[in-house]
Amino acid sequence: MTKPSLPDLLHAAVSAVGGTERPGQVAMAEAVAEAIDGNSHRLIQAGTGTGKSLGYLVPALAHGERVVVATATLALQRQLVERDLPRTVEALHPQLRRRPQFAMLKGRSNYLCLHRLHEGAPQDEEEGLFDQFEAAAPTSKLGQDLLRLRDWADETETGDRDDLTPGVSDKAWSQISVSSRECLGATKCAYGAECFAEAARERAKLADVVVTNHALLAIDAIEGAPVLPQHEVLIVDEAHELVSRVTGVATGELTPGQVNRAVKRSAKLVDEKTADSLQTASETFERVMELALPGRLEEIPEDLGYALMALRDASRSVISAIGTTRDKSVHDEDAVRKQALAAVESVHGVAERIMAGSEYDVVWYERHDRFGATLRVAPLSVSGLLREKLFEDRSVVLTSATLKLGGDFNGVAASMGLSPEGVEGDDVPQWKGLDVGSPFDYPKQGILYVAKHLATPGREGTRGDMMDELAELIEAAGGRTLGLFSSMRGAKAAAEELRGRLENPILLQGEETLGELIKNFAADPKTCLFGTLSLWQGVDVPGPSCQLVVMDRIPFPRPDDPLMSARQKSVEERGGNGFMSVAATHAALLMAQGAGRLVRATGDKGVVAVLDPRLATARYGSFLRATLPDFWYTTDRNQARRSLAAIDAAAQAEGK
Repeated sequence: MTKPSLPDLLHAAVSAVGGTERPGQVAMAEAVAEAIDGNSHRLIQAGTGTGKSLGYLVPALAHGERVVVATATLALQRQLVERDLPRTVEALHPQLRRRPQFAMLKGRSNYLCLHRLHEGAPQDEEEGLFDQFEAAAPTSKLGQDLLRLRDWADETETGDRDDLTPGVSDKAWSQISVSSRECLGATKCAYGAECFAEAARERAKLADVVVTNHALLAIDAIEGAPVLPQHEVLIVDEAHELVSRVTGVATGELTPGQVNRAVKRSAKLVDEKTADSLQTASETFERVMELALPGRLEEIPEDLGYALMALRDASRSVISAIGTTRDKSVHDEDAVRKQALAAVESVHGVAERIMAGSEYDVVWYERHDRFGATLRVAPLSVSGLLREKLFEDRSVVLTSATLKLGGDFNGVAASMGLSPEGVEGDDVPQWKGLDVGSPFDYPKQGILYVAKHLATPGREGTRGDMMDELAELIEAAGGRTLGLFSSMRGAKAAAEELRGRLENPILLQGEETLGELIKNFAADPKTCLFGTLSLWQGVDVPGPSCQLVVMDRIPFPRPDDPLMSARQKSVEERGGNGFMSVAATHAALLMAQGAGRLVRATGDKGVVAVLDPRLATARYGSFLRATLPDFWYTTDRNQARRSLAAIDAAAQAEGK
């Protein structure tokens, strides 16, 4: 039987989802097939509306080898598993003569734990187990959530938190879930045969396509013990997020509260002397943290060093003691022991890592008004880790709407540990970049307006001229505005000021759930939505409700961000341009994502307004503009207002 052609398969899949075939999607599918067949790597930029999911799923399914697809957002995971994969598998079945299986796999704490549900959660103050259902008042929010979880446990097939609608608080979920460190293991657990997390793993082992998230991909790379099943092809969607997600997984932290919990959980499982040593170390650490000031620690201060050494040594003794003692008087001893071990091992691991003083780690204090001080340690770079763990034994395709920064792929490639495109060498993973463009006509559908006449934003203080400009733009647009701010303080200040000046309703991130805010924003064209980071990437509102996207300033990282400033300094010490490699690249990525909120469909029109003159006047402005969609560019404020008023009038004429 002749092998079905890729164009025929893609046509069948696109027809099945009711889509339209696009040249960019065809080019992407061909590039993915070539990478898989040649066991090579591709970086593919595919603009919004390309249909990139099918662009990689069709060649992957046609090849027949197991593929792992890792995404950053829950929304895309759901779209793949609930919509794209079922329809694509059905559409390709007549030509492939097989029905590829697919499954979703997440970290263990995303699944309901039957042992925790039925036996209760080991508690810090109690000997034995605590029945969370008895303790929480049935009328309280926590009590209601827990009762709903107990009912849901009887009917769910997956035990996956994201299948529970409406959701529950993190506090409620933590009562009936465990981390991988706290899990007893299927063979030791009375509920192992029914375990939802184990069932998900088994489904993944049998699947041809495993959909997971960046965090689990990072854990698989970092921990050494494989979490994902063996696979020949890795596709990383939303790949612009990968470095920050891997950094997050590789970041350790210590707080006095966390250490105190480890003390309480282990105290009854070890002798008094061993327990006391950890208690004393905990108190010493707490005293040091009370005086901690935010900022990077280029050298570990003597008092902190002493406290960490005491924590490291005392927790090591507790870990040894827990492993050699048994106490039958403790109810469900294995679960209590496992949770205690997990808590103490976490403290030991972070204390030991900071004490090791690796030149490749950055250590800093953070202080939160409510939660006090936190000690953090993160890798200076994850590029070496990604290069070694990601690209060695499989074909890798990295795709996103924003991978070309400043006009080429090399910046993103370097953050993943790859050499510039085309560089040859024995130990150099070979890759090719491909920009398949966008189905949208950006110069005709959008305007990039830079408010060149405004004062350069400073670090502090309100910007009166910026507020006036923002108010005028919103009035011209008739509402319909997504305001993207570089800080929550800026978003709040703008919302408070303009609520007093404009008749348009202004929604503010944090005043409602994100989903509810976006729904209300989309429902009423007169409404504006203001917010910060998650809005730069998480809003998909096609149509007339979003015709003006405003960025208050270029979103450079804060100068006092310890990790970013350490990365910048490291580049400079190696003779590079730290500002362009770190700060400008960070800003370019966010701005490209933010500008991408404007045009989500072929009929969308509007303006992206950047209220920071540096985008027009600074030397790095051209680098940032090259990263944005190819909108028509102007610094003429009257032109921007006239265009917005015309777009608003056209939408009103259509009754929108």
